[in-house]
Amino acid sequence: MQWPDAGQRARDLLEGPAGVLECEIAAPESSPAGVAIVCHPHPQYAGTMDNKVVYTLMRSCLKSGLATLRFNFRGVGRSEGDYDAGRGETDDAAAAAEWLQRQQPGLPLLIAGFSFGAAVALRLALRSAPAGLVTVAMPTNYFDSVASPGCPWLAVYGSGDDVIDADASMAALSALDDGPRIEVLDGAGHFFHGRLGEVDRLVAPFCAQHVS
Repeated sequence: MQWPDAGQRARDLLEGPAGVLECEIAAPESSPAGVAIVCHPHPQYAGTMDNKVVYTLMRSCLKSGLATLRFNFRGVGRSEGDYDAGRGETDDAAAAAEWLQRQQPGLPLLIAGFSFGAAVALRLALRSAPAGLVTVAMPTNYFDSVASPGCPWLAVYGSGDDVIDADASMAALSALDDGPRIEVLDGAGHFFHGRLGEVDRLVAPFCAQHVS
């Protein structure tokens, strides 16, 4: 996969642990101040890298000066392999992050994700020590016990989430000694219909402060 020119995007394939991964890299207008990967929602419920929340996260990272890669988990779109209940998907995310860091060595890494992808993002953060983590509508039922990755962490929820138990998830994160900054959008549902601008207004400053 070739690196795009400044301000451009390129969609291609990169090697992953279960075959190729379909991905898109977006380059900022000037030299990147950092790099970011964004993980999409559940593959078995039509989640792809073109999900609108994932796209919003990509835009937030990009406007903060981060070269941003979003990708399809194994078995989605042109990505090879089969769904693996979050285990293999974390390996996919690790491969994407490693490729991105090889292209821009020495730059800080931000990991972001939405819903199932947020749980994958946290799993990856726990083993890769990123400069920052953003989770949007992350369900905690994918974990036997939730732990903090020890980096700046922004967790965004909608109080009207109709897909996950947001109250239980926020309670689990609030119980952590070194937990995230939790932001709640009053009345917003799981997919933040009509509220994506508010998500961006939370995520972009976080990226600018802690990564770029």
